Amino acid sequence: MDKAATGGLQQSLLFWQRDPAYKNSSLCNEVSFLFLTLDFVETVFDVIVLGLGAMGSASACHLARAGKRVLGLDRFTPPHVFGSSHGQTRIIREAYLEHPAYVPMIQRAYDLWHELESEAGRQLFLRTGGLMIGKPESAVVSGARRSAEEHGLRHEILSADEVKRRFPALAPQEEMIAVWEPRAGILFPEACVESHLALARRYGATLRFNEPVTRWEPDGEGVRVLTTDGVFLGRRLVLAAGPWIRSLLFDVDLPFSVERQVQYWFEPCSNREQFNPERCPIHIWEHARGRFFYGFPDLGNGVKVALHHEGDLADPDKLRREVGPEEIESMRELLRSFLPQAGGALRSTAVCMYTNLPDHHFFIDPHPRHPQVLIVSPCSGHGFKFSSVVGEIVEELISKGSSRLDLSLFRRR
Repeated sequence: MDKAATGGLQQSLLFWQRDPAYKNSSLCNEVSFLFLTLDFVETVFDVIVLGLGAMGSASACHLARAGKRVLGLDRFTPPHVFGSSHGQTRIIREAYLEHPAYVPMIQRAYDLWHELESEAGRQLFLRTGGLMIGKPESAVVSGARRSAEEHGLRHEILSADEVKRRFPALAPQEEMIAVWEPRAGILFPEACVESHLALARRYGATLRFNEPVTRWEPDGEGVRVLTTDGVFLGRRLVLAAGPWIRSLLFDVDLPFSVERQVQYWFEPCSNREQFNPERCPIHIWEHARGRFFYGFPDLGNGVKVALHHEGDLADPDKLRREVGPEEIESMRELLRSFLPQAGGALRSTAVCMYTNLPDHHFFIDPHPRHPQVLIVSPCSGHGFKFSSVVGEIVEELISKGSSRLDLSLFRRR
């Protein structure tokens, strides 16, 4: 049979695979057999990774480096602007306010980011130091302080006046204090994803872009993955699809939700030099009880700021990417209060997505019904900085069945 005829028959067979009645059909085994005999499945991969953003690109890199035969699939061409891993900058910090259990992970992540920088030959990290600012009892301050003290991290507790004196771009209220940590800084997410993917390829991974997955299913102890262009067999499957994770969990209901997140870049209206990274660290604020925003120094594109966990629930395929005037004004109100010299002209905005669990921790655990499938999402809006170490964790879980790091916080719950 010539190539054109084979391709036509493959498309017909793919129609059967998409039919809801397919699994109950007497044709099930015959159709699967035909896929194989038509060379529709060229090889059996050790691991198939679905989604090649932050977590998926790192997983593909570490798995390929360990000698696994890896297939990576993404519905777009990463890095792209449609998911969660774009927007020029991401914060990395060590005195981890969410829980002290994250500290050993982030310390290993720092090591791996430096290794990736060296292998990729490009800058991925900029150290600026970081401030966690709020009232003494706030989650931001108390959480960062707890992690710093439990792990013996270098840090200082600064009064509002000390913050203003050392970092004049910032204007905390008098009742606020700050936890200063010197190791915090900035990751460049697009460059990080590009670097992980480039190294994955260098180590032998097969990466296929612009190829949405239509379905996956268990195949004995392995998996079969169907895309718009083909069918692939793997011994293990990693689901790292971020906001699209729910569409890939066909037979289990986990409490994942997707949240719209807006990033803003403003031109400083005065004293621009005070926002240079040498004088302005990354900063995270709890400006009212349970309400947060964060910001970056000006790297040449304006001062970047964003709210944290106040976005609307979203469908990743119908995400509202326009930013309304009321949203911009709401952010300007915060700038007037806490960064009064940052509220000049709006230079740009970007919309991305958080994929959340109710407790705002991560999910790294096998599928509850199919142990050959590892779920590596969501990361609840604070995961990018960990992607280097999550890639290593994925490789350890697949190669050895366990990780050197404590993952109990991220199991199914």
